[in-house]
Amino acid sequence: MPQIDTVIRSRRVATPDGVAPASVGVGAGRIVVVDRYRAPSTAPEDVDLGETALLPGGVDVDAAVQAPGRGLREAYAETTAAAVRGGVTTLVASGPADPPITGERGLLAHLAAAAGTAPGVAFLGAITASSTPADLAELRAAGAVGFHCSLSDGTGSADHRIGDTPLRKAMAELAAMDAPLVVHAEDAGELSAPQGPGLSALLAARPARAERRGVERLVAAARIAGTRVLVSPFSAAECAAVLAAARAMGAGISAQTCPHYLCLPVEQIPEDSAAHSCRPPLRSGPNRDALWSALLDRGDPVITQVGSGHRPGTGVAGIGWTLPALWTAARRRGCGVADLARWTAQAPAEFVGLHRKGRIEPGYDADLVAFDTAAEQTVPESDPGPYCGRRLVGRVAGTWVEGRGAYGCALAAAPRRFTEPDGHAPRTVPDKPASRPR
Repeated sequence: MPQIDTVIRSRRVATPDGVAPASVGVGAGRIVVVDRYRAPSTAPEDVDLGETALLPGGVDVDAAVQAPGRGLREAYAETTAAAVRGGVTTLVASGPADPPITGERGLLAHLAAAAGTAPGVAFLGAITASSTPADLAELRAAGAVGFHCSLSDGTGSADHRIGDTPLRKAMAELAAMDAPLVVHAEDAGELSAPQGPGLSALLAARPARAERRGVERLVAAARIAGTRVLVSPFSAAECAAVLAAARAMGAGISAQTCPHYLCLPVEQIPEDSAAHSCRPPLRSGPNRDALWSALLDRGDPVITQVGSGHRPGTGVAGIGWTLPALWTAARRRGCGVADLARWTAQAPAEFVGLHRKGRIEPGYDADLVAFDTAAEQTVPESDPGPYCGRRLVGRVAGTWVEGRGAYGCALAAAPRRFTEPDGHAPRTVPDKPASRPR
């Protein structure tokens, strides 16, 4: 058994078996053991979170990092720093990007730009109308964990949208290599130019029927090719029935939505807000409620995961607030931290095949998040994202990436030695934690 160098304890540890008091022993970047809350330990570092929950680190699929005019290395540094503050320990990056990840050269440029950042970074290769089987194979061999494409302009330039014939050809190639596909599903033929600058004009230009038409095209192609497909971001709740029918017939298709679609109905947003101009657009309150119904379906939910939808420059920049925003809305609907762990970590890790991520379980990477579900905070007015000025419940108190402290005050607590039998108090307790952001 590897040596345990850190023990993290919480009365609310979210494991695949449920939420319970436990201690998590970490060594060489992996989870070595999940034991009783007061299990004896002589580890050099022993942190007790008390009632603060311990979650698996978030796996954020289909997040962009680069705004127009931003350097690639600068963009990765900025986005990954926000990610660890928000409890994301693995970023699965997609477009838009410069250079695009359409071949090995582009992927290597992104790997170099992301080197040295605190969270792990994985990549989705971009599929365009001109992508060849050799391009896809090259990207997969170079390390792409999956692929992404758009039926419109959802990932940046409209020049990158893909039609039905190249989509089906690409799907067949991906099915053969067992690679997942993430698709922005708004159909280009159902979109129009906004007839004004406000959010109501954007909503009229990008109606729900565009998403429905795109989902229908994806279902038809996926049933033939047998590819694992994720619709992302998913905003039009009326499409859930189409996905449910496809899943019932054996199609491997599901959806990922985002906290802003679950939290922010368009009726509550100022008409002129640039921070909410996402693609697809925010929709109505009844649509938001229907999204929640699809996410909370205890049978075979079509919405299986929640990602930030981070898109600086072409959508919403909010990766640092994903957990608090989601928790603020989820707790009102009777959800618990086990739901957060499943939506933000376990399901996305499984979809992209990151087999050592997304769970608090022996053998998995020690990607962990201390999340205070009772803390309240107000998003600063200066924040450029969609939650500016909002009161949120929940705060990320600490983030570990492969056992190393990446962010938060929970990380610098003085060692607490649990060498007494169960039921006895620990010998030493820190006066107060100190902040040690990184």
